[in-house]
Amino acid sequence: MAERLLGPAEIRELAARLGVAPTKKLGQNFLHDPNTIRRIVGAAGLRPDDVALEVGPGLGSLTLGLAGAVRHVHAVEIDPNLAKALPETVTAPHLTVHLADAMRVTGDRFDPAPTMLVANLPYNVAVPVVLHLLAELPALRGGLVMVQKEVADRLVAGPGSKVYGVPSVKLAWYAEAKPAGKVPPAVFWPVPNVDSGLVAFTRRETPAGASRADVFAVVDAAFAQRRKTLRAALAGWAGGPDRAESVLRAAGVSPQARGEALTVGEFVAIAAAAKQSGPGGKLTPSDVQPEEMNS
Repeated sequence: MAERLLGPAEIRELAARLGVAPTKKLGQNFLHDPNTIRRIVGAAGLRPDDVALEVGPGLGSLTLGLAGAVRHVHAVEIDPNLAKALPETVTAPHLTVHLADAMRVTGDRFDPAPTMLVANLPYNVAVPVVLHLLAELPALRGGLVMVQKEVADRLVAGPGSKVYGVPSVKLAWYAEAKPAGKVPPAVFWPVPNVDSGLVAFTRRETPAGASRADVFAVVDAAFAQRRKTLRAALAGWAGGPDRAESVLRAAGVSPQARGEALTVGEFVAIAAAAKQSGPGGKLTPSDVQPEEMNS
């Protein structure tokens, strides 16, 4: 790629000129390694006609790489100073900057509609942001996100893994995810005290048989007490352990199994069985904070 990319000196000079100091509150760690930018853009599997969505562009290092690879770039930035400065750093006519919170954006904001999410996401909101955007933007065919390595491991985990949980299942509802490599701390400013991981995902057909809200309520309940059997963990959701057991048996799932052993398809089967078995329990979502909000 022939486009100009930002190195460590340019990143610091730009930050000083803008009076920007990275804040922990916004999870800001700015990428300053051109080779890593090229690696991310290459690994994302972008097509020239793609419309890329970047969340948290910061000083614009990844934005520059994306602008050279796709038809249009939407950059969502919550920091007013950074949002205002981005078009000066990335002078591409096919860049649209949105001063907004990525957790609150809606699909009607973006024209043309984004087809790929490529972003270096702040650790504290990574999972909710990915899930929100997949729900809100049906034209997204996939993406590549950089998150803390521990979060990356959870997002790509399969049933039976120790780190398989709410984020794993909810992402699997929308997409097939796979690890796409590690990123060392040294390529960021300031240097974080953890490794980062790349997660690539491809949109899959929406599972049939139950609504997303119903399935996610089962998932939240199953993992709120992940050490318990499903008969016990789903008792509050189903309206009692006996009702939970009958729903599980109707779904073809052992009442003695645990949530960490189930595929997204099995969670769908449980939600569908609960609907078909009619009244008999309150079927309320767990009131425990969903796991992905702490990810």
